[in-house]
Amino acid sequence: MTGTAKTEEDEFLKIYKLPVVVVPTNKPVIRTDEPDLIYKTKRAKYNAVANAVDELHATGRPILIGTTSITQSEELSGLLKKRKVPHNVLNAKYHEQEAEIIKDAGQLGAVTIATNMAGRGTDIILGDGVAELGGLAIIGTERHESRRIDNQLRGRAGRQGDPGSSRFYLSLEDDLMRLFAADRIAKVMDKLGMEEDEPIEHSIVTSSIEHAQKKVEARNFDMRKNVLEYDDVMNQQREVIYAQRRKVLKGEELRESIMYMIKEIIKSEMNQYANEKLYPEEWTLDGLIEDAESIYAPKGSLKKEELEAMSRDELGEALVKIAEDNYAAREAEFTPGVMRELEKVIMLRVVDNKWMEHLDHMDMLRQGINLRAYGQRNPLVEYKIEGYNMFEEMIHQIQTDIAKLMYRVSVVTEERQQVEDRLATAQASHGGDVEDAEAKPVKKAPVRAEHIGRNDPCPCGSGKKYKNCCGKGK
Repeated sequence: MTGTAKTEEDEFLKIYKLPVVVVPTNKPVIRTDEPDLIYKTKRAKYNAVANAVDELHATGRPILIGTTSITQSEELSGLLKKRKVPHNVLNAKYHEQEAEIIKDAGQLGAVTIATNMAGRGTDIILGDGVAELGGLAIIGTERHESRRIDNQLRGRAGRQGDPGSSRFYLSLEDDLMRLFAADRIAKVMDKLGMEEDEPIEHSIVTSSIEHAQKKVEARNFDMRKNVLEYDDVMNQQREVIYAQRRKVLKGEELRESIMYMIKEIIKSEMNQYANEKLYPEEWTLDGLIEDAESIYAPKGSLKKEELEAMSRDELGEALVKIAEDNYAAREAEFTPGVMRELEKVIMLRVVDNKWMEHLDHMDMLRQGINLRAYGQRNPLVEYKIEGYNMFEEMIHQIQTDIAKLMYRVSVVTEERQQVEDRLATAQASHGGDVEDAEAKPVKKAPVRAEHIGRNDPCPCGSGKKYKNCCGKGK
């Protein structure tokens, strides 16, 4: 539930499939929303805001001034200080003070400067006698690109049937005005001979500004929708990868999954080297043997002469049988328990590494895909096609790398590791093979005594010269 969703109902419906339903207020809104005042320059606008604050403050009405930035709020604060108007600044820089400032913002004579981010959604309670004076006065110093933000500022007054008023002070130098119709309005003001501090005030101008806001909102919506459509491509791929990872982490049996990958590799090899559209004499069996032996087949297990005598179906079955037999042999060598653990470790490692690489590649594709528009192609469609092809290539690489590691990796047990460590230590100590070290006696290096001069201090520590102590008579 929110009080400002009505202006964004198209986005809620188109993206999230959620309709927006307006619930009537508990009490009628009697707040007065006055037309905007437009000035030529920001300086004239700020002076007009300060004059309005002076007038309202003299009556005792509480005032809430809304700004679009901390810099703007501090600039207005400096202007009010020069006019000796007591006020509080609420700009989300001092969170611990916000509650106290907001609590007193509706009291008699209170002046509060707040950014759009400060104190949103807070009920400002009116003090005694404030309702009779007209309630809380809202002064906006600039229109935001989104009407929702402006409505949030207006909505801080006139809650629960309280009286109040709101008015926005704008200048032709504001960001939104510079984007839409600032030049046209400036020409009108010049033709009419209007001074810098003389404002334009008309409901048509206010409605034109709201129309400009709608244009900006529509543009921002299209940008968000476009980003979402690009993200959907990655989300679909992410679901596939994460489903595989969850399967590993939950400890499910992976042998069937790996055998499926190996069969997919064999199917790909058959399409590449023994395509069904080619005659058997056109098959590239040398390439098939080399590719198979690099992944799952033991060296020398595939003979070209034997393969030439097989049909395509028999060839595929023979490759699958060799892969399964080799896998079973490794499982018997390492034990099933070790093999199951090996499957988990290898699959997680390969999937994670390839997925990280794929994310980088997709990010690079996303950055440059908009250039396809110059070739009269839809960048989103091109992104989906390229992304799908890259994902398929990544899946193939994952299957190939997992299969290679499962057939080529060596498992080192603790006992074997200790033996290898001892061999390495012996080799390092003797500088050669262990057998050579055992066969040949090791010659001890001669111990050379350091020469001590007759006039040197005696090494026994007596403090005497060597010739008068231990070296006496030598």
